[in-house]
Amino acid sequence: MPTIIDQLLHSPRLPAYLAQMNAVLSEEQQRREQFYEQMTEQEKVEFINGATVVHSPVKLEHAEASENLLMLLKAYVHVHDLGSVFHEKILITLIRNDYEPDICYFRAEVAAQFVPDQMRFPTPDLIVEVLSPSTEERDRGVKFEDYAAHGVAEYWLIAPTTRTVEQYTLADERYTLLTKARSGTLSSSAVPGFEIPIAAIFDRDLLMSALRGIVAARPE
Repeated sequence: MPTIIDQLLHSPRLPAYLAQMNAVLSEEQQRREQFYEQMTEQEKVEFINGATVVHSPVKLEHAEASENLLMLLKAYVHVHDLGSVFHEKILITLIRNDYEPDICYFRAEVAAQFVPDQMRFPTPDLIVEVLSPSTEERDRGVKFEDYAAHGVAEYWLIAPTTRTVEQYTLADERYTLLTKARSGTLSSSAVPGFEIPIAAIFDRDLLMSALRGIVAARPE
């Protein structure tokens, strides 16, 4: 089946289309530079397909799921010296768009290149987005496609309302659903050895038990 590119390449109007696209992208880049100048540390904002997206405050169930997983992942990565884990306010700069994922992980050799005053960051190895009604379309749409196209090796979607986790892994620039579950264990492919009970993301007692296990397993 012909792709959009194939159709354009065979169109006599290709030069006109190309000129229009260049004009659109040039204007978009100007808006992106304004986005960089105007964004503040107080806001959670993203630049997606030429538009600035300002995020509203999240519900308690969203915040707790995000923070619980952050504690588990950050503790494990620190105990085993595997790199860096960040939460919400790290700006990931891709070719066209800029995102602030709920959680992202960088392996050690990438994280070692970061400097204290850095404000834009490259492609992470793992990204986690916690779904909400206002973000789910983007999390499953443009972000899903963009993260895959830029080589994010693993992508998790967490639905706090149903207490469900979806785990996607990358192959040939496309995500494959590896796990969709509300119970059992979740094993990361991007973070070596990281395995947690899914329920620990949503349950305080299981969270504390999992954290104790991570700390107790710290290498001597």
